[in-house]
Amino acid sequence: MAFDTIIELQDVSVFQKNILVLSNVSLSIERGQFCYLIGRTGSGKSSLLKILYADLPMVDGFGRVAGTDLLGIRDREIPFLRRKIGIVFQDFQLLNDRTVKENLLFVMRATGWRDKIAMEERMEDVLEKVGLSTKSFKMPHQLSGGEQQRVVIARSLINDPDVILADEPTGNLDPETSEGIMQLMFDISTSGRAVLMATHDYSLFGKFPARTFKCEGGRLSEINRP
Repeated sequence: MAFDTIIELQDVSVFQKNILVLSNVSLSIERGQFCYLIGRTGSGKSSLLKILYADLPMVDGFGRVAGTDLLGIRDREIPFLRRKIGIVFQDFQLLNDRTVKENLLFVMRATGWRDKIAMEERMEDVLEKVGLSTKSFKMPHQLSGGEQQRVVIARSLINDPDVILADEPTGNLDPETSEGIMQLMFDISTSGRAVLMATHDYSLFGKFPARTFKCEGGRLSEINRP
């Protein structure tokens, strides 16, 4: 694997409930690259992302993310892999009975943070990055959809990951809010992280052109768009 290659798959099969959805998957993404992952519902996008963060097992081929081999990864090694990966979901998955600050602290404690001063400093830093430095005391229901998604992105940045995997992060947002989230995701990639984003929102491509991979007919291919 090249020095700057942070995601690499070669000849990987992707299964969904024992059904083969993608075969002979190969891709290579470097640090600082933003890439789209497109395809119809059920084409294997989410399953491919789950392979990358070891939520689905890899059964063949070669795969490495952030220096961790995915084939044969042990259960006890998965938490260490996920500290190097930030995951952004469409449906937010925030803890609705806790403030923004408490949501972030929950993740930090779960991933091994212990120093309270360091935790406060890191939390303030990521909230500032996503434009929510004044909202740490708010409950999720007091935030707009776009603000909730920014909390999710802040959460994904907490452990300073090498990779951000985003599954339809603008799927529930209006066009103007989506554009703000996209700008934020692009800014994250320019800080040296690799960002792979599954999306159906092709209206974003004109303003935010990037490498694009497509799941179609059981295959993954890189496509060239004007």
